[in-house]
Amino acid sequence: RMDKLLVVNLFVLVLCSVGRVNSSAYDKIVTHSRIRARKEGPNVCALQQVMGSSKKYFSTCRNWHKGSICGKKAVVLYECCPGYMKIEGMKGCPAAAPIDDVYGTLGLVKATVTQQYINESQLRGDIEGPTSVTLFAPSNDAWDLLDPVSKHIDLKLAENENQELYNTLLFHTVNQRLVTKDMKNGLVVPTMSEDHNLYINHYGNGVVTVNCARIIYGNQVATNGAVHVIDRVIRPVSGKIKDILEENENLSSFTTAASAADLLDKLGEAGHYTLFVPTDEAFDKLPSGYLERIIENNAVITALVKYHLLNSVQCAEAIMAGSVYETEEGSSIEIGCDGDFLTVNGIKMVLKKDIVTSNGVIHLIDQVLFPDSAKEITELMGESQSYFRDYFSEMDFASAMRPNLEYTLLAPLNGVSSIAKSELKLLLENHILKVKVSLSELYTGQQLETLSGKFLRAFIYRTAVCLENACMVRGSKEGKNGALHLVGSLVKTSDKTLYKVLKDEGQFKIFLSLMETAGLYDMLKEEGAYTIFAPTDDAFKELTSEDLTLLKSDVTALKNILLYHISNGIFISGGLERGVTNMLKTMQGLNLPVKFVNNSVNVNSVDVPDTDLMATNGVVHVVKNVLYPPGENDLWVLLQKLIKYIKIKVEKIKFPSVRYCSFMWERCVVKVTSANSFNSFISSQVKKSKLFMTVRIIYFVIKLSEMFNILAGH
Repeated sequence: RMDKLLVVNLFVLVLCSVGRVNSSAYDKIVTHSRIRARKEGPNVCALQQVMGSSKKYFSTCRNWHKGSICGKKAVVLYECCPGYMKIEGMKGCPAAAPIDDVYGTLGLVKATVTQQYINESQLRGDIEGPTSVTLFAPSNDAWDLLDPVSKHIDLKLAENENQELYNTLLFHTVNQRLVTKDMKNGLVVPTMSEDHNLYINHYGNGVVTVNCARIIYGNQVATNGAVHVIDRVIRPVSGKIKDILEENENLSSFTTAASAADLLDKLGEAGHYTLFVPTDEAFDKLPSGYLERIIENNAVITALVKYHLLNSVQCAEAIMAGSVYETEEGSSIEIGCDGDFLTVNGIKMVLKKDIVTSNGVIHLIDQVLFPDSAKEITELMGESQSYFRDYFSEMDFASAMRPNLEYTLLAPLNGVSSIAKSELKLLLENHILKVKVSLSELYTGQQLETLSGKFLRAFIYRTAVCLENACMVRGSKEGKNGALHLVGSLVKTSDKTLYKVLKDEGQFKIFLSLMETAGLYDMLKEEGAYTIFAPTDDAFKELTSEDLTLLKSDVTALKNILLYHISNGIFISGGLERGVTNMLKTMQGLNLPVKFVNNSVNVNSVDVPDTDLMATNGVVHVVKNVLYPPGENDLWVLLQKLIKYIKIKVEKIKFPSVRYCSFMWERCVVKVTSANSFNSFISSQVKKSKLFMTVRIIYFVIKLSEMFNILAGH
């Protein structure tokens, strides 16, 4: 089964990569279609037809595997590839189509209406003569799609007035042979109709358009040129985008906005643009006087107009699925399709598509598009922050924010924590900064004042940016009067020092006592920035009071252990990089390994049940075990330190014999004649005390070490 899966994956890779050398996107897509249909016989191509329509595509891998085009289910068809035909009784399309002149080739590709009009308009002689031409022939269906105004062509034909039809067909004809590999994106070619050009776009998905008409059957080579069947009748292009805007009275609002943004002249220059133009009716849907107000704000009106402009030509027929494009404003919009409808950001808002100009294409839309940079900060909040948005509205904070000032909102995602009504106002004020600040402007040590007058500290980590305990998540936006940053937790501020936090928690009495003994007490109270992994009282539960007294007796060793729990700098749990071990340098000098295991913090392989207890001079993370520096668990190092700390004096080390052992808090003389008697004595005296149980090990190690003189002199 795994072998079959590997073969399929390799086949798909080859399928989507074949023909990369000396071929166009259109040629590649036809090659892919031939491979997909290889079981149907030679020279058969697989196409997709949109259900409920006559539209057929040589589709991309993406559309093929999804089984849909423009959001509509597509069925697979098998047809002869361009240039080939069937032979009765034989599989596939084994015969190459006969080569004829351009006029005769129209019959082979079933563009019979175009063939008829060429004959009746007396153009046949022009394309059959000693010349090389390329004809972009509208399909039979394309002629039927002409709007009623354009039907006058047929009326004139009936009246035997065929000059306009003659000119129309000339406009579809180029005085040279062109095949798809010659049709580079942005190519402009003159037609046989005087002073008119064709504008060709060749897209990465294999679609080729001519004045936004899609080639549906290409590269039918003729003796005197080539024929490409297109899906609509195309019209001569006159003027640039600026001309269309100024000539259409229903586009006056956008034209005014473009002029105010100093963009109108650009739209009158050479280029390759796509412009989504809201009609005047679209602007009428906005609040009264909105356009007049923002015209006075050059930054806002410029951002709004540029958000409607792409620096590339995107014809409607080239869109087979939603794709994201960067606008001239700098942010992105998604252009997609739903059946025959072109969509913008998922909405069917396009009233008229593919108004072709010499410097691009216009699509008319019935809604004004707003980039974030043209929105009020309160409008930037989305559904993932709806709780915060509702609280914000309920407390009427918008009215308290001055119109001429800028702010930053820190919006918690829905469900991060419940909020008590009594704390709501102050909490919300701590999520509003009195200044607009982007992520790129933040740096560690920076302090930002909130609406409540408190200051939030910024912390920058390898993969995270945090303010106090709250770290940013994807989705930051900047509006015209501020910025919005999404945070994964509620912002917690504190006016307590580390000492006060630990004392008020009530579960760190032993840790505080040891810090005092070690001379580290003042660190908890003074200014600074520390991260403390603080052991709870339960972490010391296996130690008796005698053990603690012993631990306190050697200040140097005690300090060494305690400093291994403390790091310089403030490290928030959300700032730790996932998937790796984060090494925090402790004040003891060694690194402390911290990582995420099952979505919780783990330090020295010990779970951290509670994190991010914020203090004015640091942060506390709670641990339920004492952390020991690497090497403390090494047997020889541990025993040597324990011997020193416990101050065992072995007065006679011959075995078996009589021993005198002195302890710093108790003196005893015991006659020990065997290891068992020594163990018995220890067990009876220490009652399973952890440190004293270690003495049993020490006894045997001393004997072993005597042999190697490791502990000579002790």
